[in-house]
Amino acid sequence: MGVAHTLFAAIPPEVLSRAGVAYLHYVSFMVCFGALVLERRLIKADPSKQEATLMVITDVVYGLAALAVLGSGILRVLYFGQGAEFYTENPLFWWKVGVYLAVGGLSLYPTITYILWALPLSKGELPKVSEALATRLGWILNIELVGFALIPLMATLMSRGVGLPS
Repeated sequence: MGVAHTLFAAIPPEVLSRAGVAYLHYVSFMVCFGALVLERRLIKADPSKQEATLMVITDVVYGLAALAVLGSGILRVLYFGQGAEFYTENPLFWWKVGVYLAVGGLSLYPTITYILWALPLSKGELPKVSEALATRLGWILNIELVGFALIPLMATLMSRGVGLPS
């Protein structure tokens, strides 16, 4: 513990706060992606009670992590990042925000579906999931995963100055 304490004591507080918010942003993003991967892996027609319950729980985790991504992202733009102008003057930033919002909008359909599953599950019944519904949810989750995979690419390009006015 002494070495870790010494290490952290040597880091200026503003660096720690900036790094902490960035870390929250990255970890939240990874949790979102992981939750989507798990949802995609689990989705099928006529899931068991355990599978349907896990889908509902996974979607709640996804939603909370998505809110953490949003909140930490706003904090990074306004207070803990490279300055609001760095972000807002870069078209890649707006593409990144647009993809995030599009993925969030797409996720409403699965989320509402899982909320509707929670009702029969709370009564000990299984939700009715047709092959068509499972296929539709699978496609939506695939599109969300592609969108989420593009966001770090845009962030990486932004961090290297791509998109900034000359």
